[in-house]
Amino acid sequence: MRISLIAATCLAAAIPTHARAQVAPARLGLCAACHGASGHASMPGVPNLAGQRLDYLRDALKQYRDGRRDVPVMRAAIGPVSDADLDALAQWYSVQSPQPQDHP
Repeated sequence: MRISLIAATCLAAAIPTHARAQVAPARLGLCAACHGASGHASMPGVPNLAGQRLDYLRDALKQYRDGRRDVPVMRAAIGPVSDADLDALAQWYSVQSPQPQDHP
C-alpha cells in the first residue's frame, strides 16, 4: 500500500510539469517562422532548437534580447520579450524531440 501511495504521489507531481511543457507558448509564432514550431528548422543556416538544454536556450534568448549576442535579426525577432516569455520558449524547445538538420 505504501509503495502504491508513493508511486501515485510521484505520478501526480509529474503530470503538471509535463502538461505545461506541451502547451505552445504565446510568442512561438515568430520563432517558428525560422526555427519551426517543433524546433526543426527548414531554412539553410538556421539551427534546430529541439532538444537543446533548457539553461542554454534560456541564456541565449536573454543574450539576444539584451544585445550581448549581437545578431540583429534575433534581436529584432525577440524584441522586448519578458523573462517569463523567454522561459516559456526555452522550455518549449527544450522538450521537443531532436533530429538532425536535413538541409545543406
